Amino acid sequence: METRRIGKLEVSVIGLGCNNFGWRIDEETTRAVVDAAIESGINFFDTADIYGKTRSESFLGSALQGRRKSVIVATKFGKQVDEQRTGARPEYLIRACNDSLARLGTDYIDLYQLHAPDPTVPIAETLGALNDLVAAGKVLEIGCSNFSGEQINEAEQTSVNGHLARFASVQNHYNLLKRDDEFDAIPECERLGLAYLPYFPLESGLLTGKYRKGNKPPEGTRIADGGWLAEKYTDYNMDIIERLIAFAGANDHTILELAMSWLLRFPVVASVIAGATSAEQVRSNALSPSLELSLSDLEAIDEILNRV
Repeated sequence: METRRIGKLEVSVIGLGCNNFGWRIDEETTRAVVDAAIESGINFFDTADIYGKTRSESFLGSALQGRRKSVIVATKFGKQVDEQRTGARPEYLIRACNDSLARLGTDYIDLYQLHAPDPTVPIAETLGALNDLVAAGKVLEIGCSNFSGEQINEAEQTSVNGHLARFASVQNHYNLLKRDDEFDAIPECERLGLAYLPYFPLESGLLTGKYRKGNKPPEGTRIADGGWLAEKYTDYNMDIIERLIAFAGANDHTILELAMSWLLRFPVVASVIAGATSAEQVRSNALSPSLELSLSDLEAIDEILNRV
């Protein structure tokens, strides 16, 4: 599999999002998913302390035993684990890092990311503590998630002015149906030389082809079960999806392959973070960036996405 860089880290262009571990799948299935990822050429695993109520990190650490040196492990801190464990305060993030190291069963984290901005803590204080973790060898690179272009620039200037470790990556929500970052975070990453990591690349399954206009959502799927994702199951979105399915099919590809390849058209995208609940899903994701998109293809896709 092709690799790209996050700072000094070399990562597979498809990463495994571990948000399902300890929540939608148990430890045995987690191991099968991790095994399939490694067998498919994926070396980048992205988790967070809140996933599966901290079980995701534990399950991932267990599944990677004996293979830690050959993979890149990213985790995140800052979202609320419980009433005492939340935010980006220096004293808390040091504790959060140590807790993550213990759950992952490792003595270093390749990429440690602030999960979301914390408006109650000056970014200089957070970066100062992250700098200490890098200096101690507990963290190799640092990153942020859910940051705007303005917040990315503020963090960069703070690091430069304070001679602190700088964010090497930005992980945000971006896909064919959610393109805000093309006019905000992505240009800022390009300007500063940061890696961009899109999550929810398939919009939680909407861009896999399993949901079709005029058909009831399959039983047991997140859309059928209601909730926030069901709100995206609109006629407008389904019209776009049907056109994308037709476009991909005309080129003998699936919409999943189109969605992943389209994200990787930006050199600034180092890895696409895709979750999975089965080994089969991981293998499909790993094979997905196979569609070479020409300029005329990209223009045709833009026309589909911009059509009202």
